[in-house]
Amino acid sequence: MDMAVGVIVGGAFTAIITALSDHILKPVINWLLALIFGKNSLTEIYTFLKPAYVDGQIDLANSIYIDWGAFINAIINFLIIAFVLFCIVKGLNSLANARANLVGGVATDERKAVAAYRRQGMTKAQAKAKYAEDVAKAEAEKAEQERLEKEAEEAKATANTRLLEEIRDTLKALSEKG
Repeated sequence: MDMAVGVIVGGAFTAIITALSDHILKPVINWLLALIFGKNSLTEIYTFLKPAYVDGQIDLANSIYIDWGAFINAIINFLIIAFVLFCIVKGLNSLANARANLVGGVATDERKAVAAYRRQGMTKAQAKAKYAEDVAKAEAEKAEQERLEKEAEEAKATANTRLLEEIRDTLKALSEKG
């Protein structure tokens, strides 16, 4: 499930994050790199492996170069997406854990339940007894529900077996007549 969430949310946020990083962060990063190197030329913020010149000016379309601003931008892009996914998965896991801590609608975290009963005016002993009673009742209801479901499945299987036996007997009788 975590991977499915990652794919869906990652795809949804890609356009937003790409626009943020390409149109806001990348110009700022390139500007900072130019400030760090102290010049306003592209030769300082790009590492040219094979420069191409047109009329004495660098031609980026035909040059082979490393764009450090784009690289830093991609790292920031990754960190933003990873953080968003982390928050979503953490939230979903918290929901799953909260649901797992319920037995028939009764919280299995004794401290929280006892504190809630104490706020209703019960003593600590009364609150613990009430909590134990609620948990036992919820577990009994769950066990009863499971027993009823099992009986229903068995009754269905028995009915199917009887039906198949009747069909078999009918076919046997027809084959003996014919």
